[in-house]
Amino acid sequence: MGENKSGTLYVVATPIGNLEDITYRAVRILGEVDLIAAEDTRHSRKLLNHYGIGTPLISCHEHNEPQRAGELLERLQAGQSIALISDAGTPCIADPGYRLVQACRNAGVRAVPLPGPSAAVAALSVSGLPSDRFAFEGYLPPRSKARRDRLQTLNGESCTLIFHETPHRLLKALADMVELFGGERQLLVARELTKLHEELYRGTAAQALDHFQQGAVKGDIVLIVAPAPPQPRSGVAQVLAELLASSELPRSEIVRQVAREYGLPRSDVYRASLQLDKKEDADG
Repeated sequence: MGENKSGTLYVVATPIGNLEDITYRAVRILGEVDLIAAEDTRHSRKLLNHYGIGTPLISCHEHNEPQRAGELLERLQAGQSIALISDAGTPCIADPGYRLVQACRNAGVRAVPLPGPSAAVAALSVSGLPSDRFAFEGYLPPRSKARRDRLQTLNGESCTLIFHETPHRLLKALADMVELFGGERQLLVARELTKLHEELYRGTAAQALDHFQQGAVKGDIVLIVAPAPPQPRSGVAQVLAELLASSELPRSEIVRQVAREYGLPRSDVYRASLQLDKKEDADG
């Protein structure tokens, strides 16, 4: 008798809103596999019905994945092919699925990605913020202290930051960003991407807080936050402090001279001079 061959796990990206945002390959694979493991079978059935796909569904979500992974792995090792999908976007990206993929890798079962929609990347692409380096931070902690602690650790990051957020926590997150990142930090709030009421709000953290305080916030949200402004080199703050305290030159001229001497953008040196003022006021 020939040796049994394992099936394949397909990790399939599905639309984040608009049902047309799915690849031809994804539609074909969803129709050909033996089983589809879905985060919410009722939600996913709407997508499958739209494309006339009758493949059986089984649930695989954050609460049952540790147990379900073993069952699905057995099916795969028996030669069945399975597609893994989440409610929206790419599985395993702030969604369930990594435990199943890990189990497949450990067992030598093939896992194949079918690329497609991702809310985080979609929002980044229209943010107008630097995209050469970015960090995906998922959801911020729901509790105030934990959220503020997380933001504080990210305050000096020199890459663009990407967060998911819930509608009822958006204002709290923005208020914390205004306080910890500064009200002038540029950001994008992407709400209901690809859906009927899509909103892309670009502005400063303070402007975004004011905007979203005007009414009820609804829908799925992605926050794209600009990198922290570059910090002046060591010694610049001391030179600035001495000149501001002793020189009769106007601030603009002091900033110009220091920026030229240290080869720094004038805007960065100017911001550093304002921070010195704030520190002096705080120290009394």
